[in-house]
Amino acid sequence: MQQAILIAVLATMVYAVSLDLKIEDFRYVARHPVAVGIGLLAQFVLLPLATLAVTLLLDLSPAVEAAMLLVASCPGGASSNVITHLGRGNLALSLSISAVSNVLALIFTPLNFSLMIAANPATAGWIRSIAVDPKDLVLSLVIALLIPAVLIPILALGRRVRRLSRSSQDRIADTSAIASEVLNAMPLVQSFTLEELHSQRYDTAVAGSFAAARRRIRQRALLTAYGISMVFGGLVLVLYLGAQDVVAGRMSGGALSQFLLYAVFVGGSTAGLSEILGAMQQAAGATERLIELLAARPTHAVLVGNV
Repeated sequence: MQQAILIAVLATMVYAVSLDLKIEDFRYVARHPVAVGIGLLAQFVLLPLATLAVTLLLDLSPAVEAAMLLVASCPGGASSNVITHLGRGNLALSLSISAVSNVLALIFTPLNFSLMIAANPATAGWIRSIAVDPKDLVLSLVIALLIPAVLIPILALGRRVRRLSRSSQDRIADTSAIASEVLNAMPLVQSFTLEELHSQRYDTAVAGSFAAARRRIRQRALLTAYGISMVFGGLVLVLYLGAQDVVAGRMSGGALSQFLLYAVFVGGSTAGLSEILGAMQQAAGATERLIELLAARPTHAVLVGNV
């Protein structure tokens, strides 16, 4: 139970720095798979071999050498992604390598660790006493992959809400522009009997504005529903795993109740983040047009002087 919680927290740290990335960034990485292959080669081949060479050259205790070999066998995590983010590096590439390496770690981490432990004379005798539970590895992999599976759809829906919010504001502006244009030129409209034409224009603009608002509301509702479902679905999964630990005697009922109470508090607050994200994306989309207008510059030079 505690292991599952720790894995979920670490996975969140690994992928949390990706909140400002776009899908186009990962498409660029997909078009250059060689870079991902080089990163995986460095993680699972070069780093373990270099660490093994260091342990053979240095006269360290067997426990320290075993710890160094274990760290070298594990894939990259939150630190590399955070450093890449702070250094303005290719964050999409770093996250892609982390995601692929976490999947491959199910095979390569125990394999590399076993080979290096056996190759080091100081730790060769430990290989028979090390046992790895495959169920724990699978559980760790599933939890680590669930985090991006939850975050990526939320980010995609949030960006779509932002675009639809801007589209909705544009359609409302079109409706107001038509009404203002017709009302200010009412004598001219009546002179040429254009009432029916402008009435149809206004009806079309109102219908377009209504359709854009419906699309925006639908996407925001999907964002909120998805966030709440994923959060409380995760709580149910953790409760199920905790109940199994209680039945097996690995956890007391009081500890499970305590964790469940904390999880409900945290889950309720986290579920509200999807609603907050939807509101923020709506506000951001609505202000994009204002920012464009403020940044606009006249296309014709204004001459100031004697006329």
